[in-house]
Formats: sequence, structure tokens, C-alpha cells
Amino acid sequence: MSPDLILPHDGVRPVFSARPVWCGRASTVIGMATLGAQAWLGDDSVIRADGQTVVLGDRFWLGHRSTVHIATKTLGTTVGDRVTVGRNAVVHACTVGSDVVIEDDVIVLDGAVVEDGVVIEAGATVFPRARLPAGFVYGGSPAKPIRPIDAPELAERAERLREASGETPAPPQGDTPEVEDSVFVARTARLRGRIALGAGSSVLFSCLLDAEVGPIVVGADTNIQDNSVLRSRGEGIVIGRDTTIAHNVRLADCRIGARSLIGIGCVVAPGTVIADDVMLAGGATTDPGQLLDGGHLWGGRPARILAPLDASKRALMREIVEGYCAHGQVFRQAQDAGL
Repeated sequence: MSPDLILPHDGVRPVFSARPVWCGRASTVIGMATLGAQAWLGDDSVIRADGQTVVLGDRFWLGHRSTVHIATKTLGTTVGDRVTVGRNAVVHACTVGSDVVIEDDVIVLDGAVVEDGVVIEAGATVFPRARLPAGFVYGGSPAKPIRPIDAPELAERAERLREASGETPAPPQGDTPEVEDSVFVARTARLRGRIALGAGSSVLFSCLLDAEVGPIVVGADTNIQDNSVLRSRGEGIVIGRDTTIAHNVRLADCRIGARSLIGIGCVVAPGTVIADDVMLAGGATTDPGQLLDGGHLWGGRPARILAPLDASKRALMREIVEGYCAHGQVFRQAQDAGL
């Protein structure tokens, strides 16, 4: 069974094992990805190899609304055999060994190395360039060893995780918005209610934008990346121009300024106001009504100021925006062509 959406990148299409691959509703695989035998991809899962390779071993299991991605100009993602990834998790530009269990809501960030025989507990964040030695259970943010684990317990936890994420209700239906030619909305994204998308913006694969009460307004050249969920149940969500909402972010009713970056897996609570020129580190959360002043890197749970937003971080944020403007046009052309 093929994914709902398969797209090439730079003329390269994904490679699937001749042995069966099971793919759920609205699952997406893009570019230079190779999947081993007996893979299982959950509903709304995304594997995006658009600039570097993604190599996934045999019996890889990717839970619902989870994302595997790369760092476009620097790092691919390599995963060994018999790896189980839970729901709403992100495996990003890293190396993962064999016989690894990555539970729900885990974030594994760029350059991290997860050795064989590891369990990463639900909600943990593996920081960039961290190494997790074999044979332990890890938890927390940043992820730290909790205790040793043996092979029988690891296999049992993998089985429990697969059973828990094996079935989900049917996804909500969405509207098909009218957008101008410079805007990209992925076919697997779902948009409902009053939504305004600025010129050059992009809504990537398996995102959910639900303007249940107030509107959702997205500024020009802003990108909302795979599996992010934006829900308005009050005053609405407003995002400024030239801003990045990374993979698997959850936004409630809030305001986010221009030229900001909301990192992978962040949770932004209702009433949060994020000023212009803010970087919110991956895995961070905000408290309801929290104000994040501009010009700073914020991180933690709840978010606090970590450092000034220096020139290198500002340059990185601009580069991401420019890259996703280009990605959006390439993806739209491929999607419209039915490739």
C-alpha cells in the first residue's frame, strides 16, 4: 500500500523495499528516502528527504502525525532496523541505531546519535549533537539516562507502543482554500474556517489549521511545517511575516510577530504573545498569557530567556524562510503536476 502522496525532489523519488510497506491516510514520502522491508507509516506521517538522504531500516514503524526530516544543507537521517517511533514525534537530521523505541511526543534534534537498544520516554527532547549510549532508558528535556534496560523489556515496550498507536479515528475533513499562485498548501494539509494566507506562505504536509472560532492569519513568506496543528477556539491566531513554524508545533489562540522561529515540537499556550525577532528553541512550551520579548532566544518548559538573538541566529532564521519560499514553489509545481 503506497503513501497518499509521493513526490520527487531534484528529480529523485523515494525507494521502497519490494517487501510490503503499510501506509496510513494522508501519509507522505518525499525525495531521497529509502525504506526497508515491512515498514509501517501511520496516518498523517511525513518522511521528507528534500536536500539530504533519509535511510530507514527494516521493520521501521512511524506513528501517527510523526515526522522524519533532514537539515537541508548539512545532515541526513539514518535509522537502523526494528525502530519504533510513537505518535507526534520528530526524528530530525540524526542517527538512530537498531532496536530503539522512541515514544510519543519525543523530539530528536540535529546531529544527535542514539545508539542501539535505547528507549526514549514520551515527551523527552534529545538536544542537538547529544549522544545516547546503548542499553538505557532516557527521559526529560534534555534527555538523560534513567536506568538500564534489557532486550526483553525493550521488545515489550515497542510492542505496547505499536498497539497503542495502531488505530486512530478518521481525520477531520477540511476546506480547499482559494490561494494565489505564490502560496503552497499541501494536498494532505487540512484547513477549516476563516484562514488567510499571505503571499509566498506555505502550509506543509499533514498540517491542521482549524479556525473553529476566531480566524487564523498567516503573514507573507511565513512557513508552517509538517504536522503542525493550529487551533483557534477564541480570539484567533495571528502570525507575522517571514516567520517559521517548525515541525509538530501546537499553537492555540496566540499572537506571533514577524521574523520569528518557533522550533520543532513547541507548544504555545492560549493568550501567548510572541514579539518580533524571537527564536523559541525546540521542545519549549509557554504558559497561558505569557509575553516573549523580542530580540532573544527563549527555551525551556515554560520558556525563559536563554541568550540574546545574535547575528548568526538571525541569519539562520532568514535562510530558513528563504529556503521554504523556494521549497513551496517546487512542491506546488510537483503536486499540481501529479508527480
